[in-house]
Parts: sequence; C-alpha cells; structure tokens
Amino acid sequence: MATPTDFRASGRSGDGRGEGRSADGRGAAGRGAGATAEPRTAGMQPPARRTNGAVVAVKNVFIAESSTFYTILGVTLFLVVFGVVMVLSSSSVEQYAATHDFFGAASRQGLYAILGVPLMLVASRVPARMWRKWAMRILGIGLVFQLLVFTPLGIDVQGNRNWIGLGSFTAQPSEVLKLALALGVGAIMYVKRDKLDDWKEVFIPIGIAALVSLGLVLLGGDQGTAMIMVLLVLGGLYVGGARAKHLLVVLGTIAVVLPFVTMASSSRSVRISAWLSGCSDSNQYQDLCWQPVHGMWALASGGVFGVGLGNSKAKWSWLPEADNDYIFAIIGEELGLIGAVVVLALFVVLAIGMVKIIRQSNDPFVKTVTGGVMVWIIGQALVNIAVVLGLLPVLGVPLPLISAGGSALIMTLVAIGVVLSFARDLPGKNGTTGTTTGGTGTGTGAGTGRLPSPTMNGTLR
Repeated sequence: MATPTDFRASGRSGDGRGEGRSADGRGAAGRGAGATAEPRTAGMQPPARRTNGAVVAVKNVFIAESSTFYTILGVTLFLVVFGVVMVLSSSSVEQYAATHDFFGAASRQGLYAILGVPLMLVASRVPARMWRKWAMRILGIGLVFQLLVFTPLGIDVQGNRNWIGLGSFTAQPSEVLKLALALGVGAIMYVKRDKLDDWKEVFIPIGIAALVSLGLVLLGGDQGTAMIMVLLVLGGLYVGGARAKHLLVVLGTIAVVLPFVTMASSSRSVRISAWLSGCSDSNQYQDLCWQPVHGMWALASGGVFGVGLGNSKAKWSWLPEADNDYIFAIIGEELGLIGAVVVLALFVVLAIGMVKIIRQSNDPFVKTVTGGVMVWIIGQALVNIAVVLGLLPVLGVPLPLISAGGSALIMTLVAIGVVLSFARDLPGKNGTTGTTTGGTGTGTGAGTGRLPSPTMNGTLR
C-alpha cells in the first residue's frame, strides 16, 4: 500500500510551478520546483513562511564592514566620549566661578558630540564618487564661509579674527575650510592623475586653491591653523602621488617664506622669542610664559599614575585654556604618564587605520583626501602635544576630538566620516565581490529549491 511519502511533486519547467498529489488525491500547488509534497494530517501545523524581501532589505543595512572601518569608528567614538569627560573635569571650576554651573562647558561639548556623531555616520554613507563630484563646490563654500570673518559677523578671539558670531552662537569657518581644501586637492589630483610628472599641471591649480585658502586664514591672524592647512596639503600631495622633487621645491619655498610671515605679527614674534629663550626671563613669567610654565608643572605633578580624575590643581585658574589648547596638560596631571601614553596610542591606531585605507585603495582621490585628513588630525594632535611639552611655541591649536570647541569637533567628525565612506568601498574588503544569487520562493512556488553555495556569484553574509 502506498504511503503519502511515495508520491513526489512533479515540476514543470515552463512556468516554474510545481504540482504534487497526496494520498487523498488533492493537488498541492505552489510548493516550488523540485520540492516534495508534504501531507497534511490532523493536528499538524503548516510549514513556517519564508522571510520576505522587506526583512532582507532591512538586514542589508547592517551588513558588516571591514575591520578598518570599525577600528577608525571605535577609536573616534572613544576619543569623543573621553574628550567630553576631560572637558567636564578641566572646565568645571572656572565654569562654576563664571556661571555657577559646573557642567556648562561639558554640556555644550556633549551637544556638539550629539550633533557631530550622526553627521559623521551620514557622511560615511555618501559614496566616494559623490564627494569627488561635489569637491570643488564644497571648496567654494568653504572659501565663502572664511570670507565671513571679514564682515560684521567676524569677531576677534585673542587677537585672531578667525571666528563668526550670530548672537550667542560662534563658529570657526577655517574648520570647514580644512575639509573643503582636502576634498579640493583630492579632486584636482584625480583629474591630473595622468599628468603628475608635469609640475605645472598639478601645482598651479592646487597652488591657487591652497594660497587663497591660506591667505584668508593668515589675513585673520591665525598662523596655527594656517600651519595645519599647509601640512594637510603637503600630506595629501605626497600620498596622492606628487613627485618628491616637486615637493622639495615647495618645502624650500615654505622655509624661506615662513620667517617673514611669523615676524609680520609682533605678538607671534614675541611668543617665539620667549620660547627660544626657554622662559628664562623672570619678567615674562606673569605674561608670555605663564601658560607654558604652568602647563609643564601640571604635567610634572601627574607622575606615572596621575593625581586622579577631577583632582587637578592647575584647573583652579592656574592654567589658561585648560579645557582647550592645554587640555593635554590636565590629562597628564590627572591620569599621569599612563593616560597620556594611551591618548597618544589611540591617535597612532587612528593613523594606522587611515594608512590601511590608503594602501588598499586604487583611487587617487581616495588616497589624497585620506592622506590630507590623516595629516590634519594626527599632525594637529602632535602639534598640540608638542606645544604642551614645550617643544613648540604656543600656536593656539586644539587637540582633535578632545579639546572643547564645537566647530572643530563637528568638522573633524565629518572629515572622519568622509574617510569611513572610503573604507566602505575598499576593493576586496570582503574577500570577493558580487551578490549572492540564492533562490527565493513565492506563493506560486518560484525558486531554485536549493541553498546558495559559497562558490556562487558572491559570498554568504
């Protein structure tokens, strides 16, 4: 006597519909080509429905990225959270003295982080070709923003006219210009990728863009930011494939021009003179040397393990800009040598992640922009730390991702978001390319009736 399992579905290849007959003679339609007919007995539940396309589409949003992507993202988020904590610790005393609110500066920094992190994630979803397409327009927008400092909106901060103010809101347009310049240089290097041996084809357009940007920043008196922008351009050119002999000529020109630019400002020349003398003149202690001397004392008092988070003495109005330019001194005092080394190590890991993107990418635009952003962030961090250690004169550049400041934090996060968007498109990041072509079933039985194999067109996720 035949049992229900003796009857198998017979599929017709023409229309993709399968038909099987059970023991009771009823047809089972819509089971898929090659599928076995399953009997329905009393008390047996029908088979579970297959996952529909909408759920699959949602899952695709969370497809795993490369390890480089998550390394850069993880280090960035840690530095941002760490920065908010250190801003709270370093600014609480002076904030309470000024406004009777311990959390004023930290609350603003947290708000900037809440704004900046989503912008970073949004920027990471933009394809590289879109950044390349809009690079020159973004550079133009950055230049327009920088011009606003010379309008009635511009305000002076410690002798530098590099800020704009709208009521209680203030911003630093040069932070936007940094990212815009990195994108602009990258777009030019992409267009001129086959003409790198001809210095006129490369350095004339890039020179115009760089000189206009630097000129506007220097006109406002911010030499520290201008130096970071010079490093950004040189780093992008070097990584993008510019010839070494051409870069040496540029470096020689900068070495000749830099002393004249420095001496053009009396305040800069006096600060540099005090730094060169090692602050040995007691008359300068109450003026030019107060900040660097107390910053060094804060570092020295931290020792190896630090005095403990929140226990800094320098932040009690002994160290100007304790939550901004000299926040690394508070880190060294409260967390000691170990905390300072950890911060340095995190920036090194961030640099390694960006170097991996540069090495794995074949796109000149991606290489140039990533190189520029890497030199901008890592170079600025090293300059800030060198100032606190007394290796450089006071330049007024913040520690990226950690120092207080809204425009600097937000634009640095957006720049890292651009680099993360490049990490999404690295060639061979998942081993193979393509998409899986496993069969899908419908109510009428359309499908292949087999599981996709790793050797099919793509990889299983």
